[in-house]
Amino acid sequence: MGAAMRRIQVGSALSAFGVGFTVPFLYVYVAQVRDLGAGTAGIVLAAFAMAALIVLPVTGRVIDRRGPLPVLMGAALTASVGALALGFANSEPTAIVSAALLGAGTAVMQPALATMIVWCSTPTTRTRAFAMQFFLQNLGLGIGGLIGGQIVDEHDPGSFITLFSIEAVMFLVLAAIVVTVRLPHAPSFQDAVPKDGSAPQSGLRALLRHKAMVQLCVLGFVLFFACYGQFESGLSAYGVEAAGISPSTLGIALAANTAVIVIAQFAVLKFVERRKRSRVIAAVGLIWAVAWIAAGYAGMGHGSQAMATAAFISTYALFGLGEAMLSPTVAPLVADLAPAGMVGQYNSAFALVKQLALAVGPAVGGPMGAALHGPYIVTFLLFSLGITVLAVRLGRQLTPLQNQPYVAKSRVVAQGAPEPVPANS
Repeated sequence: MGAAMRRIQVGSALSAFGVGFTVPFLYVYVAQVRDLGAGTAGIVLAAFAMAALIVLPVTGRVIDRRGPLPVLMGAALTASVGALALGFANSEPTAIVSAALLGAGTAVMQPALATMIVWCSTPTTRTRAFAMQFFLQNLGLGIGGLIGGQIVDEHDPGSFITLFSIEAVMFLVLAAIVVTVRLPHAPSFQDAVPKDGSAPQSGLRALLRHKAMVQLCVLGFVLFFACYGQFESGLSAYGVEAAGISPSTLGIALAANTAVIVIAQFAVLKFVERRKRSRVIAAVGLIWAVAWIAAGYAGMGHGSQAMATAAFISTYALFGLGEAMLSPTVAPLVADLAPAGMVGQYNSAFALVKQLALAVGPAVGGPMGAALHGPYIVTFLLFSLGITVLAVRLGRQLTPLQNQPYVAKSRVVAQGAPEPVPANS
């Protein structure tokens, strides 16, 4: 990594470290510590998500026009103000406004950081760059949550002020680090056009004419809906109600998910980067189908409680393996599909799709996981198999450089090498 990439990665990891201090405790903080009730806590969480949905549609165009650096700076400052205000919020309006600021800021950071990584990488180095970001962010979240759990005290609002203050400071640290980054000019991707030659020019309408990008967005929605959208809602409700999993075991399952990501990320990287991206995503769909089968076994009640617990933890571990395979695959593909001058818009569009999936996933999966155990497993097993089908279809729309940049680039270099000059010439 060059100096610019190192600073981006460090800033991204530290901001995730700050977020880890508060994310696991937000509901408890609003509902119980501030004594605003479960209803207000739900509204605060909704405000956090809705703010992201409002700002993301316009974020991409601003990134492409002004560059990712000023956008990231503004997002970090906004998130810092929101986090600090939320720490001192003791009324419903204050908590809602603070959560909206925090949600908007953190949402805008995603495409801005992704665009900075794109600008500081090439198609052949981008896979490892995004894998490193995913690894460091998960490590930061895990360590932040672990330390935050030692600080938090449900009977002491001051402990939560400390948590949110640390989060606010980490956003300021991110801003301070990235302001020293010297970005190159926006790159041009010569091969990032649809196969039919109708290369998009700019704007949402042009993006919607890009068949490969539209298919990737549909695939992305299914990916996030079937995995991330179920972690803390439907799957946890299913585990408690159908499999008899205790709340403490849920924490172990989430820890297993993070552990697999941290351990497997670089172990699978060489395997992933030398294979077609569409086939890697298709394989993830099959792995997640096995994960849902394991979850189904955990809730059938035919084995011992120990077997059910092991199967349920395996579900989260298999999800982690799939996530480790996706991190160096999907985000670089979004960048490589973007024509020159639209990297920010493509990153923002995909971030919007992710946010929509994370909003719809709990709303659908939560009630099903709690009450409709069999249909819940079957539904998301089919969604996982759908990932495989959609990935195979997407592969037909991709050029060789988009689908397998490592090998395609090597072939281009080999074919373009000058022929040796005869000695007697």
